[in-house]
Amino acid sequence: MTELDKLLAGEPFDFYAPEMVAMRKNAERLLRQIAQTESEQQAPLWRELFGALGEGSWVRAPLFCEYGKSIRIGDHSFLNAGVTLLDGTAITIGNHVLVGPNVQFYGATHPIDHIERRDWTARWKPIFIEDDVWIGGNAVIFQGVTIGARSIVGAGAVVLKDVPPDTIVGGNPARIIRQIGPGDR
Repeated sequence: MTELDKLLAGEPFDFYAPEMVAMRKNAERLLRQIAQTESEQQAPLWRELFGALGEGSWVRAPLFCEYGKSIRIGDHSFLNAGVTLLDGTAITIGNHVLVGPNVQFYGATHPIDHIERRDWTARWKPIFIEDDVWIGGNAVIFQGVTIGARSIVGAGAVVLKDVPPDTIVGGNPARIIRQIGPGDR
């Protein structure tokens, strides 16, 4: 099993393994190249960076990620400028998803114990964004969170727990504001 396979499976992986170092360096190189490329010509570079980039999806630079290959974006989705994806775990973004500017996806956390933190110990859990979700600008999505289909995350929300489908959440920490019903369509 490769270190990337371990990362994607949510298992501990060797941050310093040559495979992972090369992947980080490649992501840095591609992100620099994307920043120097006209937006209409960036699609091949995004496809090289990410594990998957669906048909009709569009990503605006700048974007930050560590590896790239652990990020999968579905069809017809949009990531606005300034998005950060801490992708030492799988981050999956579905189809027809809108991600506002400066949204942050935090796939990692660190131990409470300060002695463990001295070794930069990290724990990773995947993030799943289901289809037709809208995430407002400056929202923060934490590790292990699933945002259910057709939900809306308000601007500036800090999402620590799963969001059920057809739900509007907002605030810090995010809480349910209301359900989305048939009359809202």
